[in-house]
Amino acid sequence: MRAVVFEGTRAVSVREVPDPELERPTDVVVRVTSSAVCGTDLHMYDGRIGAEPGLVLGHEPVGVVERAGDAVTAVSVGDRVVLPTHLYCGVCGNCARRLTAACTRVRPGAFGAAYGYAGMGPYRGAQAELLRVPFADANCVPLPGEPGDAYEDAFVLLADAFVTGWHATELAGVRPGDSVAVFGAGTVGLLAAHSALLRGAAEVYVVDRVAERLAVAEGYGAVPVDFTEGDPGDLIRAHRKERGLPPGEESMDGVQRGIDAVGFQADSRRHPGHEDPRQVIHDLARLVNPTGGIGVAGVFAARDEDPARNGHGDGSLRVPWATLFDKGISVGFGRTHDRRYTALLRDMILAGRAEPQRVVTHHGTLDQASSLYGEFDHRTGGVVKAVLRP
Repeated sequence: MRAVVFEGTRAVSVREVPDPELERPTDVVVRVTSSAVCGTDLHMYDGRIGAEPGLVLGHEPVGVVERAGDAVTAVSVGDRVVLPTHLYCGVCGNCARRLTAACTRVRPGAFGAAYGYAGMGPYRGAQAELLRVPFADANCVPLPGEPGDAYEDAFVLLADAFVTGWHATELAGVRPGDSVAVFGAGTVGLLAAHSALLRGAAEVYVVDRVAERLAVAEGYGAVPVDFTEGDPGDLIRAHRKERGLPPGEESMDGVQRGIDAVGFQADSRRHPGHEDPRQVIHDLARLVNPTGGIGVAGVFAARDEDPARNGHGDGSLRVPWATLFDKGISVGFGRTHDRRYTALLRDMILAGRAEPQRVVTHHGTLDQASSLYGEFDHRTGGVVKAVLRP
């Protein structure tokens, strides 16, 4: 089969690789119909988190079951399915508690695994024509319709981006009536903003510098904030005051919930063109109101091959704990327990309530992966979210 393969820093190619086989009776092989390119793929593409040449990339697939092992009962050949990024067995202690991103059986000696992800197990990625899916009864989420229909782009986002955006609002504790600031208007940030509004947030601000991304945020009903125009916290406070604060809450001019959808490759505002992995948490610590909440959905890598000036190769950071403590701010972070949300969000899409597909701006074949990766990495060509059609 053909697959997108990591060749080295900022280089991918399409190679012929062996077709996947049914290795256990609980496996299926899926014919991939769409596979999205994620910001996390860029961490590997940029040579930052230890990906080895030859790694098949991709962890956001939707497709059709082509072969099924004898022990598979929940899906059949011909079924359309979406496959959550994080693999899990469905029956270990953590899976039983719905903590599927911390499954103890998919990566012996550690916990949690993912497709096409450096350091997250031996599983090949999904930017390919075919994908082996272990523990298929747990990992295949059934979908209605036919490949390529009007739901294709929405469904592929159920693999990772939409569920991670929703997870970010869970981590931050978003409730009806809240004010929310989302830092980062990549796909996860945009879908965190969409999720916050679906959950009843009264006002949502999205901070970024890329005009195409901010336009999508505005289309969802969020307030776009361009951090090149000033300190984003100051801009949000000014907007809230102009809009009118609730009576008696004039001193609470920040936001109640904040979301970091950027992670360790955040842009530095003090040194444009450079990274500062501390930037967003410092901004949020200042902006979030006392007793508020912060959700960190952006990736912070335990291994960074080329750390920024204020970063470290082991992922350690200087964080304003005293500010967070004094203000009584709750902080939640961690990988997405996908299976908590996939069926819920699928049904919201089918009901017409959720529209994650609005973030998709580009489609391409596997042969166009190299150019799409380059444009996505450099924030050029208007690429917000690219979906490959193998």
